[in-house]
Amino acid sequence: MTDHVYWILELDVNEGQMANMKALMADMVAATSQDEPGALDYQWSLTADEKTCHIFERYKNSAATLVHMGNFGSKFAGTFMKVFTPKKFTLYGSPTPDVMAALGPMGPVEMSSIGGFTR
Repeated sequence: MTDHVYWILELDVNEGQMANMKALMADMVAATSQDEPGALDYQWSLTADEKTCHIFERYKNSAATLVHMGNFGSKFAGTFMKVFTPKKFTLYGSPTPDVMAALGPMGPVEMSSIGGFTR
């Protein structure tokens, strides 16, 4: 078991927002890469019809997760919610109560680890 916190966020790309989505993604990937050393994975994927986006994020621990959430809230949340309609948020790992409270408005489904390993 690790202290990692990770999730998959499934989003619908709102009608007419593809150009804005691509610009937002570029900005968010650059900011996360540059400003958040605790971000271990930050991957965006898009269906062929460009209607559904998945974002896979993995953080070293809850502290790194909270850094990301603070940056997201202060820099990107408003634009994000114009570009996307969240559909499903699946949370994994070992989030602290602070992370759970901060994620609460997103309505994550928490999946408890029952086996496996991390290298």
